[in-house]
Amino acid sequence: MNDKQNTLDRLRDGLGKKQLIAIAAVLALGAAGAVGILRMGGSSPAAEGGHGHGHEEAKGHDDGEHHGEAGGGKGHKDADDHGDGEHHEEAGKGANGGDVIGSQKDVTVELMLADQGGSPRIKLWLTRDGKLLQPGAQQVSVELERPGQDPQKIAFVVKGGALVSAQAIDEPHLFKGKVEVQAAGGVLQFPFARDEGAVTMNADQIKAAGIAIDTSAAATIRSSLQLPGEIAFNEDRTAHVVPRVAGVVESVAVSLGQQVVKGQVLATISSPSVSDQRAELQNAQKRLQLARTTYEREKQLFEQRISPQQDVQQAEQAMREVEIAVTNARQKLQAIGASTDSSALNRFELRAPFNGVIVEKHIALGEQVREDSSVFTVSDLKSVWAQINVPARDLLQVRVGENVVIRSTAFEQKAVGKVAYVGALIGEQTRTAQARVVVDNPSMAWRPGLFVNVELSSGDSSVPVSVAAEAVQTMEGRSVVFVRTPGGFAPVPVELGRSDGKRTEVTAGLKAGAPYAASGSFVIKSEAGKASASHEH
Repeated sequence: MNDKQNTLDRLRDGLGKKQLIAIAAVLALGAAGAVGILRMGGSSPAAEGGHGHGHEEAKGHDDGEHHGEAGGGKGHKDADDHGDGEHHEEAGKGANGGDVIGSQKDVTVELMLADQGGSPRIKLWLTRDGKLLQPGAQQVSVELERPGQDPQKIAFVVKGGALVSAQAIDEPHLFKGKVEVQAAGGVLQFPFARDEGAVTMNADQIKAAGIAIDTSAAATIRSSLQLPGEIAFNEDRTAHVVPRVAGVVESVAVSLGQQVVKGQVLATISSPSVSDQRAELQNAQKRLQLARTTYEREKQLFEQRISPQQDVQQAEQAMREVEIAVTNARQKLQAIGASTDSSALNRFELRAPFNGVIVEKHIALGEQVREDSSVFTVSDLKSVWAQINVPARDLLQVRVGENVVIRSTAFEQKAVGKVAYVGALIGEQTRTAQARVVVDNPSMAWRPGLFVNVELSSGDSSVPVSVAAEAVQTMEGRSVVFVRTPGGFAPVPVELGRSDGKRTEVTAGLKAGAPYAASGSFVIKSEAGKASASHEH
């Protein structure tokens, strides 16, 4: 070991500075050559499968969808993660960036679903031996078959060397289609498909999720009209009690919220006007006694032929006049609700007009009240009104005598009644008419001020297509029904009509006989939402 070290030291000492620099340069060139050899032996991205020009797939795509590679290459790395069919590995890409969906008798069809003027439309190019054909629009048609719907025929117009669908292609783009081209040898058909938004579920998953399958069919739906309302006092059984005489309150016998019966004393008032009327009655009664005595005496004298008949007649007339005065004084007291008891001339008792509850009280001991002051409000709450605001468009369905069901918005309570009144005028501001229902309220559950929903039945109607009410879900602001497909379910946008809470009419979007998820559809909606969240273009 010492000999080797001595030899190295001698060599180092023997070499000059220039020689060391030359050796280092040779080593550097050798390393660079090795790297070059390694690179020549490998493959560059440009040499691999046609991807050397970057990601050119989006050329010609206005809708932002990825439709797969022309073939041969590896395609998109993320294509395996997409189950919605938006990466199409069909026949490859055409010269215009669309999908080549097939070739027959030297005719090749290239198709693209692209945005045109703010709405998605189908664009077609027809080529023969690589040359673009210019067929008439009437020579090409497309038929789309969506789950649960009748086939849809799509017509085309010529625009800029391409055929563009005359109508927009509604979302979701989930359908099977075929392009028909009229050629010299007959009609050529080119099938294609899109499965945007499909939810994949097998039979075991459907069973585990508790999803029940039903078929859309005709049904009889009991139509009903829901209107908002409010509980109010039955004004026919509500009284604003006023004293009808001025005076000072001597006592108040009841309190707010107290149950009272007809004739019960509510308050006592000391009133000078009552004293005057009672005094007037007593005066008339005394005069009546005197007039009757005078009449009896004159009658006896006439019968004894002592006094003339004229004196009898005058005495009788005076008696009749006093009788009228007595009756008048008594009726004045009755008109204000005062008794004829003369033990306390100025005492006036305010009494309940009927059985009810004191719902308002504006009187206190020692207070001066006027004859027109509303001091109590008494209401018989065993009968109340449900006040309804009826829009003009619904007036024909709201008729007097119509049976209704009233439901509270605050708690589980319902009652039945009949429409008792429908207003003849429409409010200028609300554009509604007033209607009311008399509601029996024996348990006092329906309190004035409570908001309610009033349901009116408008008869039975037969509809050609209906689904279970719980089958309807809302996605992106649209009502959808999940139609059964061989691979799972497809969200089908629908337009809805009448509903009775059990069945819902489908006016557009679904044909009769289509299988759909009747119950448990919220599970499918959740799965569709997950797929939408995880799939970003």
